[in-house]
Amino acid sequence: MNVLDTLRGGLVVSCQPLPDEPADPMRDASVQARVAAAAVLGGAAGIRANAPEDIAAVRAAVDVPVIGLWKDGPGPVVITPTGRHARAVAQAGAHLVAIDATDRSRPEPFAAVVAAAHAAGVLVLADVSTEAEGQAAADAGADAVATTLSGYTSHTPKTPGPDLGLLERLVTRLSVPVIAEGRYRTADDLRRAYAAGAHAVVVGNAITSPLYLTRELARSVPAHTDANGVHP
Repeated sequence: MNVLDTLRGGLVVSCQPLPDEPADPMRDASVQARVAAAAVLGGAAGIRANAPEDIAAVRAAVDVPVIGLWKDGPGPVVITPTGRHARAVAQAGAHLVAIDATDRSRPEPFAAVVAAAHAAGVLVLADVSTEAEGQAAADAGADAVATTLSGYTSHTPKTPGPDLGLLERLVTRLSVPVIAEGRYRTADDLRRAYAAGAHAVVVGNAITSPLYLTRELARSVPAHTDANGVHP
């Protein structure tokens, strides 16, 4: 049984600080390892983590499959953009390496990064934004495909919730497992993803980011009230 079999039908929790907030106090490998351990205690079947230091710390703290990636570079492709990044993620202990498989300009061909990951002894999860990208990634040797980047490229609008349509199309078209990721936040989101044929579902900020959760709730809190508790 490989790690993809272990993840089948499970919840993967993404343990990462917010990428757009350098001051996030969660930006610490030991903190992310504890968050990951708590997620596994709660029932997570796998963990997704970013950067070698965090991956190594998480791998030491949990006994479930770890999907590793390394966000680096000027972009537009920053998720494990080169073979060097893929090898470092594998060496840090990841069981799968997540790689941006969109058709945007990139420093190395996707197939070359896949080959580097496979040579390092790990499986590849291709993060895509469209059906065509998913097919191309599978054809290039990806072991699984995820909807992670739907809404984050010029090809797809960013919807408030997950892109279940893309998930359904990929499941129908591809022979490799399809993992649902990207704005999955509620139990209903997960139920709909599994019903659409998702191999597993990844949830991130809605579980692991106090900063994200607080910001979302704070939007509904009035700036202040008067002495009688009445909104001005």
